[in-house]
Amino acid sequence: MTAIELSGVQKSFGDVQALRGVDLEVDDGEIFGFLGPNGAGKSTTINILLDFVRPDAGDVRVLDYSAREDSVAVRERTGVLPEGFDLYDRLSAREHLQFAIDSKEADDDPYPLLERVGLEDAADRKAEGFSTGMRQRLALAMALVGDPDLLILDEPTSGLDPNGARQLREIVEEEAANGTTVFFSSHILGQVEAVCDRVGIIREGEVVAVDTIEGLRENVADGTTLVVEVDAVPDGAVHRVKSMDGVSDVSVDGTRLTVTCDDDVKTDVVAELEDAGADVLDFSTEEASLEELFTAYTEGRA
Repeated sequence: MTAIELSGVQKSFGDVQALRGVDLEVDDGEIFGFLGPNGAGKSTTINILLDFVRPDAGDVRVLDYSAREDSVAVRERTGVLPEGFDLYDRLSAREHLQFAIDSKEADDDPYPLLERVGLEDAADRKAEGFSTGMRQRLALAMALVGDPDLLILDEPTSGLDPNGARQLREIVEEEAANGTTVFFSSHILGQVEAVCDRVGIIREGEVVAVDTIEGLRENVADGTTLVVEVDAVPDGAVHRVKSMDGVSDVSVDGTRLTVTCDDDVKTDVVAELEDAGADVLDFSTEEASLEELFTAYTEGRA
């Protein structure tokens, strides 16, 4: 079953076309990363899923409901940590949780939720004295109220220290293990790479890629790089390697050569260097980081 399905979704704000026929499916129970540069359409997509904004065209289904016709049912089963959320400074952490519990007509106890996000010692403190990271933790606890079937997390690690970010990852993984679908939008690519099953990349209102991170690497020409350490770089060796079929770039730093090439010519590159008179001391393959993949897709190089 698909937890989220968008088909041909379009949305414009005046002369600005925010979404240009977005097609996207998120499987039930997966952790799905949603990436894109500022202005690409991430926030508009999330707002459409929650029926805060309505599309000009296309169909949107969330948890097998129509996002437009059954928006109340969708929100009852969805926990949301929005970017730029507000808290009530005069309410304590416990009172915030109780408010969310009452709003959802849930039967949760506030304390275990606060304990889960590491705020048990601040349960009765007013939010006005909370740090940015504490406010983020409290908003996450509120999103977990009612054991939602879908979690929509928009920049959830903003303001969190490394321990807080690790704790959030653990919570996300626990939720997914229990069958919750997690839609995870973030600009902190390391967090996405650490936790997400698949990733969708949106650029200028269009989804340009949906795949596992390994799948994204395979689809990018410079998804892997061969690094070769030699005793010395013979004259003409770099030109010989650059001239090989399947090699797109060669850079040299002292006795270290970095070669961007197709997977099936890497052993040929090593052999070519040896034929040119180099003594190959070591070689290794470096995979592109998610940041490099993100750049390739958002700049249209993939």
